[in-house]
Amino acid sequence: MSEGPAARIELIFRDEYGRAVAVLTRVLGDIDAAEDAVQDAFTIAADRWLVDGIPPSPAGWIITTARRRAIDRARREQTRTSRQAEAELLRPGGEPVPIEPTDMLDDRLRLIFTCCHPALAPPARVALTLRLFGGLTTGQIAHAFLVPEPTMAQRITRAKNKIRDARIPFRNPDEHELPERLTAVHAVLYLIYTEGHTSSAGSDLVAVDLCAEATRLARLLTELMPDDPETTGLLALMLLGESRRPARTSDDGELVLLADQDRSRWDGTLLEEGQALVRRCLRWNTPGPYQIQAAIAAVHSDAHRAADTDWSQIVQLYDQLYSVAPTPIVALHRAVAVAEVDGPAVALGIVDTLALDRYHVAHAVRADLLRRLGRGPEAAAEYTIAAEQTGNDVERQFLLRRRDELSSP
Repeated sequence: MSEGPAARIELIFRDEYGRAVAVLTRVLGDIDAAEDAVQDAFTIAADRWLVDGIPPSPAGWIITTARRRAIDRARREQTRTSRQAEAELLRPGGEPVPIEPTDMLDDRLRLIFTCCHPALAPPARVALTLRLFGGLTTGQIAHAFLVPEPTMAQRITRAKNKIRDARIPFRNPDEHELPERLTAVHAVLYLIYTEGHTSSAGSDLVAVDLCAEATRLARLLTELMPDDPETTGLLALMLLGESRRPARTSDDGELVLLADQDRSRWDGTLLEEGQALVRRCLRWNTPGPYQIQAAIAAVHSDAHRAADTDWSQIVQLYDQLYSVAPTPIVALHRAVAVAEVDGPAVALGIVDTLALDRYHVAHAVRADLLRRLGRGPEAAAEYTIAAEQTGNDVERQFLLRRRDELSSP
């Protein structure tokens, strides 16, 4: 078996799984039945395609095969619901009912809104989105979030049961529901990306698979909703973040802060795409939190050297962000920018007003400001607290190195 076809089949599975599940869910009205049919189709494909080759339209092959598997199950069950599904899946002559491309777009949009329904708890939304829409296995999702696989399986099962028992409809939201529902979708994708960008626990700084899935899903959501500014802003934010990933760690796997990164290692293609999306958002002139965060990332990416960063503009953008998202986390990041404009003493005064004692980044920021003010013992204590609070080994090692450097000659 050659490596090429197997790798391509895996890529097709990742790209087409959600599309096929969405199509079958609409027809069958049952997420579990749809998933079973699609999994059967991919199992068949994995065997046949390695022998016969990948067909010209693999997505169509998967959906057609999954529909036939669903029909076979419907015929075996012989219930009214299954007969109705069979009638919708096949024409009277037995040929599959064709699916228009616009139907597939709508189906995928319905699926992601269903996965991110406000009736589901946020962890369940994340798990279900990655399972049904991202095509990740339960084991992969569990590994990414560092929980036992049975725990993640229960979380996904409970989410599916909630959809069934609460009769959550498989449809796009009405116009008056759209802002809340789209906000929930954005929050899920953002949470997946931020967990991937800096893992909350484990031995790696970045969970690459989660970053890739979040970015892929954000691209798809942008395709489905091309005129929504916040959706575009969210994708831009992810692309600009991903453009810096090659420089975020050294060859030895150590954390490298933004100010110290080798910017020649940044991915120019992703950077350019992200900046273009930010410019598109600016033309809409309807700023929201994801667009503003993307604009901040774009200002950082404009500077060829850290010393060339326009910190005054970044402070202004954080002021704007705080006006629409007045959270302590935003205030903390704004303080980092203020330190570059007005000095560490002013920034420390801001940080000391924030109730973020259990947030390791706040202690890391406070430690850095104290270090810059020459208050070494206090800085060392803050670095120690930050290192104790983080679950990420790479961050912990970095913070302890910074602390130890304070006592070096």
